[in-house]
Parts: sequence; C-alpha cells; structure tokens
Amino acid sequence: MSENISSSLNQDWGDKVILVVEDVDTNKIFFDAALRKTSAKILWAKDGQEAIDMYKENDIDLVLMDLQLPILDGYTATKEIKKIDSKVPIIAQTAHVMSGEREKCLEAGCDDYLAKPIRLQILMETLSKYLNA
Repeated sequence: MSENISSSLNQDWGDKVILVVEDVDTNKIFFDAALRKTSAKILWAKDGQEAIDMYKENDIDLVLMDLQLPILDGYTATKEIKKIDSKVPIIAQTAHVMSGEREKCLEAGCDDYLAKPIRLQILMETLSKYLNA
C-alpha cells in the first residue's frame, strides 16, 4: 500500500500543461505545492472567462476547475472549454458537497470531481488517471 502511495505522489509530467482555475489564494498555495514536484507546467486562471481565454491560447492537457468563481462560474467555463475540445479532461473541484453536486458537475462536462478540502493522495491519483493514460 505505501509503495502505491509513493508512486502516485512521484509523477513526472514535465511534458504536460495543467490549467488550474482557482480564485482562493490558500487553494492556489496547496496546488502549487502539490504539483511542483511533478515538473508539469502550471497555468493559473482566477475566473471562468480567464480560463476559457487561456485554454484558447495554450495547449493544455488537463483542467482543474473550481466551480464557484467570479465573473463566469466553473460550470459555464467547463461547457465552453468542452465546445473547443471535447476530449480535454476537466476535473471539478468544489467545497459544495451537497447531494447532486457530482451529477451537476458531470452534466456540465466535467470528467471527474474532487471535494474540498482535497487530500494530496486523492488529487495525485485522480490526475494520474488522466495524465498517465
């Protein structure tokens, strides 16, 4: 079991670009620390409109999408990004864990869902599922 944990935490994604859409600074710090060792290129967007614009301008391998965002929410941004590229994995991340939230995320086009607070192990396993495919 511990070997499995360490292997999911030690990823080399030096050839990957991850767009993190997050407007809360403490969550940015968590993602920055969690992803730093992977060597992935990390792009940051603070709202849904910025996420769409950055997606259009960059070759992005995966999107970590907060759902509660200023200007344009994550559900709408996900739908717009999926119109551009239906195959890009978009992983929702939200503090809203109410009944039906996961289904709402998947209906918007998200490929997976992480409930906040996000545990490092679960984050890395979820990213691995899409980036190591």
